[in-house]
Amino acid sequence: MISVASVLEAMGYEMKVFSFGDGPCSSIWRTIGIPVEILPVDTKLLTSIDWLDYDGMLVNSIEARPVFSSLLQEPFKSVPVIWTVQETSLAHCIREYKSSGMTQILGGWQEVFSRANVIVFPNYILPVMYAAFDSGNYFVIPGSPAPAFQADRFIVKNYDKYVRISLSLGPRDFVIAMVGSQFSYDGLLMEEALVLQAVGPLLQQYPSENSTQTELKVRILTGNQTDKHRIALEAIALNVGFSRGAVEHVAVEDTDNLLAIANLVIYCSCFDEQSFPNVLVEAMILEKLVIAPDLGMITKYIDDGINGLLFPRKNIAMLSQVLLQVVSNGELSDLGKNIASVGKARAKDLMASEAIEGYAVLLENVIKFPSETLTPLTAGEIPLPLKQEWKWHLFEGVEHLYNVNESLADCKMLQKMDWHRNRKDDPHSITPKIDETFSAIAWREERANGIMSAKMKLEEEYLKERSDQPHGTWEEVYRNVKRVDRMKNELHERDEKELERTGQPLCIYEPFYGEGTWPFLHQSSLYRGIGLSSKGRRFGADDIDASSRLPLLNSGYYRDILGEFGAFFALANRIDRIHKNSWIGFQSWRVTARKANLSKNAESAMLEAIQTQKHGDAFYFWVRMDQDPRNHANQDFWSLCDAINAGNCRLAVLEAFQRMYGFQLDGDLSSLPRMPNDGDTWSVMQSWVLPTRSFLEFVMFSRMFVDALDAQMYDKHHQTGHCILSLHRTSTATLVFSS
Repeated sequence: MISVASVLEAMGYEMKVFSFGDGPCSSIWRTIGIPVEILPVDTKLLTSIDWLDYDGMLVNSIEARPVFSSLLQEPFKSVPVIWTVQETSLAHCIREYKSSGMTQILGGWQEVFSRANVIVFPNYILPVMYAAFDSGNYFVIPGSPAPAFQADRFIVKNYDKYVRISLSLGPRDFVIAMVGSQFSYDGLLMEEALVLQAVGPLLQQYPSENSTQTELKVRILTGNQTDKHRIALEAIALNVGFSRGAVEHVAVEDTDNLLAIANLVIYCSCFDEQSFPNVLVEAMILEKLVIAPDLGMITKYIDDGINGLLFPRKNIAMLSQVLLQVVSNGELSDLGKNIASVGKARAKDLMASEAIEGYAVLLENVIKFPSETLTPLTAGEIPLPLKQEWKWHLFEGVEHLYNVNESLADCKMLQKMDWHRNRKDDPHSITPKIDETFSAIAWREERANGIMSAKMKLEEEYLKERSDQPHGTWEEVYRNVKRVDRMKNELHERDEKELERTGQPLCIYEPFYGEGTWPFLHQSSLYRGIGLSSKGRRFGADDIDASSRLPLLNSGYYRDILGEFGAFFALANRIDRIHKNSWIGFQSWRVTARKANLSKNAESAMLEAIQTQKHGDAFYFWVRMDQDPRNHANQDFWSLCDAINAGNCRLAVLEAFQRMYGFQLDGDLSSLPRMPNDGDTWSVMQSWVLPTRSFLEFVMFSRMFVDALDAQMYDKHHQTGHCILSLHRTSTATLVFSS
């Protein structure tokens, strides 16, 4: 991923790395100029990141699973996620989880796999292994430096003697490794048998099995072959002339060991796959002579007689002649050694160009940039020197490098992660072990159910009173109805904070949407949350449900378009019923995420200024346009508004004014109000305070303006999907306008 990121940065992408540990790669990221932030493993602390600050996310490794605790919640569900999965450990655990009844763990993994926009695999076998989690978002980008890391790790360890003993090999045996496709298919046994027959003529170069000299041994890398398959192949080997034990199978887990001690490697599968086999890449990096059939995906990377040898797949018998060219007197010939040496030099960067370009193309199709963003280079514009090799020089001198790419070994390692408990769905269990995550969810659901039950109980009691007194007066009926309404309000909204708020001159509302924003909302009586949706409200808090006060927000289209203005309109609707304070304020949760929110001292100073009427009917704000990260060039009001609205801010405002006031300006942008540019600045991110009566005047104008703006673009947007305020085809359109 470091090699890919360095190229993406050169293309114009701006990146930041989040890591769960300050490992050996952190210094490499910093070396290439990419900042690194170390994340806590505790998912509660992890949620303090505003993922909306990023146009997309590249997630690497299944160990990054805790990040999805935030990404599964609104408003972060819309953040594009590309997740690269290289490990096989989780795939091997799926069957164990199913047999053990761990359906919640499986469901949790399936949920996070579905959340990613794209799951990227470095080869075509991994999507098959993870088929249980496939939701149609799998994608393969062949090529990875992982095989090279695997090979280098074995070279560093260098325990050839012990490997030979474990594989029943003598110290002087000439070893041929037969490898093949990771997929099972009909005809595999026949191909292996034909290759063994082709190897047979080499037996003449070796003495009898009773000799103490070099012997020819064949080890076949096998996957899930049956006992019948093994027995049949052993019989064929004896028939060819091999002694008993000279031909044996080796489990996939010993792939690295087998390749490390082999003298040459034969790829015996004629199954035409879609990418070059990783097993051959690793063999070439270990400087092993590779001999393979002339398949399309093989000939693309192996030049016959240069960095490997080929034999015709339709005439496997020709393999005997190829072998006799490179095996002489029981040893690898100089020709074979030279070919293996060239193969090693080329193998380290094999498919690097395709992989780097593949990620660049993927990002082009997944990530949509805001209009003010300078678009990066396209994949076709990447200079060749940037993409033709992995950045090996960045890893020179890094300690403990060979442990970086090691996968989690087994299911027990996965279960040690904080977010992954070993819990079975046993209905007969008296004291089930419930992990913290599910416990929190269950507790919230229990509280919600309790509130709903209390509400229903109250309603049933008063309905019973009404049914028991059918002949009551209208005054009695009216009093009962008012009492029910009061009880409902007390049940949902009244608490200690509201009582404290009654005596304050100011209440600051924090509009929010979804559980992902909860960590950024304040708990003091000065603040009050206002949820833009009935879903994702905080249980037990006195948050206001904006959608119940403004039903328009039940439409996802208008909720997204209006944003915080939806909260303004909802509060202004019969404001006296819910807001009793003489001053009103708003603060975006995103301001808190950026740590630009009001400090305790600022809160006290503002309350004092309001109470003493220090500035009279004033407008206080604390997020400045001249400090906005989008305003690098320190632009004026209209220029910045144009920049963040696809260059059409002034045009949209002009047309809205024409609709509002009923006159024609013929596209004369100079007719727009002149915004002062006298050295002061403007407010952004909807974080401000003003008198309640001034707020109502502001809302009256805003409602007319929004209505006019919606009228001019609604039909075209719904018919074509295009909005003049966006460079991309979208389902929603929003005027990002400074207040």
